[in-house]
Amino acid sequence: MESINTKTQALIIKNIVAACGNIEKLNKRGYDFLNGCAGFIAHYDLEGFKDYYRDNSLVADIEANYQQNQWRNYREGERFASYYHSKRDIYNAILGNLLAVEVTRKAFSEKLGNPMQQLNNLTIWG
Repeated sequence: MESINTKTQALIIKNIVAACGNIEKLNKRGYDFLNGCAGFIAHYDLEGFKDYYRDNSLVADIEANYQQNQWRNYREGERFASYYHSKRDIYNAILGNLLAVEVTRKAFSEKLGNPMQQLNNLTIWG
C-alpha cells in the first residue's frame, strides 16, 4: 500500500470537516476513510453511518478516537508505514480543522456576542 496522495487527502479532509457540520454531506470517500479508522462502530454502508450520526456527534467520536488513530506501531521505512502515516496525517488535519472552526466560532461569539441574547436583553414592553 502506498501513501494516500495529497489531492485525495485534501478531498477527504474537506468532506469530513463538512460532514461534522452536516452529516448529509459525507460522501463515500469520507465514509471509507472513517470506516477504516479505529473506534468507529461498524455500519453496513454509508447511509447506516449517516443514520447513526444524525443522533450522535461525529466530532466527539473523532476527538475521542484520536489516540487510536495515530498508527504509531509503523516506523518509517517499514512495510505500509507510508500508507498509515498518511492516514495519521489526514486524521490530524481533520482535528486541526475542527479546532480552527471552534476557535473561530468562539472568537466571533466573544466579539459579536450572542445575537439572540442581545434581543432578549432589550426592554421593549416599557
